[in-house]
Amino acid sequence: MLETPHVAVGALIAAKIPNPFIAIPLAFASHFILDKVPHWNPHLNKEMRENGYPTKKSTTIVVADAAIALGIGIFFAFRAAPDYSHSLTILLACFASVLPDVIEAPYFFLKTKGKIVTKWISLHRTLQNDATPFWGLLTQAATVLAASWLIFTR
Repeated sequence: MLETPHVAVGALIAAKIPNPFIAIPLAFASHFILDKVPHWNPHLNKEMRENGYPTKKSTTIVVADAAIALGIGIFFAFRAAPDYSHSLTILLACFASVLPDVIEAPYFFLKTKGKIVTKWISLHRTLQNDATPFWGLLTQAATVLAASWLIFTR
């Protein structure tokens, strides 16, 4: 799944559960649940096997998605201001929600191929539920819209 839906759900969890000791672990756990939802994203594993590196198109998608996700996280964190502890909880929950993917970034983009990361990627790959681009992006857009709507409804 792209990072943006993960961040939107992480922000939702922290917005509704301001206790960081509950929200942050729940946001982390939500990553694995969301990866079971049918979705589409660039197939970095396949590209690494075939080319030894992600394609330029996939890298562009990853960078754009990360920028959008960062913007969403910052937006919802600022929305909680002036309660800065709640803003921080939202930011940390957003980060926790993408941490399983962040762990993989050095492998794909810095060519760091340690045994632990390689095993992690193999395990994480088994959790993915791939869909065609249309349906996979639709489920992710619906996830972002639903999470945003739930944040705005208090």
